[in-house]
Amino acid sequence: MKKLLVLILSLLFVAGSSYALETSVGSAGAQFLKIGVGSKYQGMGEASVAVANDVYSMYWNPAGLAEIENTQISFTNVNWLTDVDLNYIAYAKNFEDFGVVGISATVLSMGEIEITDFNNRDGTGQFYTSSSYSIGVTYAKHLTNRFSFGGTMKYVGERIHELKSQSIAFDFGTMLHIGYRSLRMGMSISNMGPDLKFSGSDLDVSFNNSGAQLKTTPYSLPLLFRFGMAYDFQMNETTTMTLSGELKHPNDNIRQGALGTEFSFSDKFFLRGGYKFNYEEEGLSFGGGLFSSLSGDTKIEFDYAWQDFGRLTSTQRFSVGFTF
Repeated sequence: MKKLLVLILSLLFVAGSSYALETSVGSAGAQFLKIGVGSKYQGMGEASVAVANDVYSMYWNPAGLAEIENTQISFTNVNWLTDVDLNYIAYAKNFEDFGVVGISATVLSMGEIEITDFNNRDGTGQFYTSSSYSIGVTYAKHLTNRFSFGGTMKYVGERIHELKSQSIAFDFGTMLHIGYRSLRMGMSISNMGPDLKFSGSDLDVSFNNSGAQLKTTPYSLPLLFRFGMAYDFQMNETTTMTLSGELKHPNDNIRQGALGTEFSFSDKFFLRGGYKFNYEEEGLSFGGGLFSSLSGDTKIEFDYAWQDFGRLTSTQRFSVGFTF
C-alpha cells in the first residue's frame, strides 16, 4: 500500500510538472514569492529542493519539514535590491506519530514613494507605500522510512497604496532517499492557485458625471516546479561535503538550474558555494554558518549568504534560528 501511495504521489508531480512547463515569459505577478529565504540555501546557489531539512523547507520543499525532530524557529532578513527588504519568520514542531506542523510568514516592504501626476511631475507632497505578504501553514510526514511528503496552504496578498489583491495558494513536495548511501531526490511545486486581481478606491473615476471604476487584469501566481538530487561525501571523521543539483521551470521564464556545495566541519562550522544557470543577472553565491549549543537541548544557528546580481550589484542575507 505504501509503495502504491509513493507511485501515485510521484505521478501527480509528473503531471504537475507538465503544467508548469507552459511558459509565458513575464506573465506572472507576486514576484516576491520567488525571493528565496534561508541564508543556508542562498549560499548553495538555491540548489535546495533535495537538501532542505529545516523550517525553510516550507519555502523550498515542504517534504523536508519531516526531518525536524523537535522544535525549530528561524528568522531571515533579505537586503534586496533598490532598498527593498524581505523578512521571513517560521516555526515548526514535531508531533511524533502525527507528523510535523509549521507556520511561516513572509513580508516584503519598501520605503515611502512620493506621488506624482500630470500637473505635479515633481511630486504632490503626498506619499504611498507598497508591500507584499504570504502567511502559510505546512504539514509534513514520513510515509515510509525513505519517503516523505509535505504540503502548504498559504494566504498571499499585495498592496499598492489603496489597491489590494489576495488569493490562496498551495505548495507540495516529496523527498525520496534512493537507497544508495546518502543519495536523495526532491521534487516540489510552488504557488499553485487562482489568479490575483487588484481592487480598491484608487480605481474609482468620474465618467459622465457619475461614478465608475477602472477594470484591472487578473495576473497569475509564479508557479514553479523543482527537481533535484543531493549526495553527502564523508571526507574524514569531522568533514562532510554535500553536493546538490537542481533543475527548475517557472511558468513565467525559461528553464533554469543550480549547483551547490556545503562543507560541514564537526557539524558546527559550514562553508557554502553555488552557481545559478540561465538567469539574466544572478550567478555566483557563497556563504557560511555556525551551529552551536546555548544551554541544555537549545541550539542556535547563524547563517550568512552573498549573491551576485551582475549589473544590479549584489544582495546579502542573514538568518538566525533556534532548535529546542
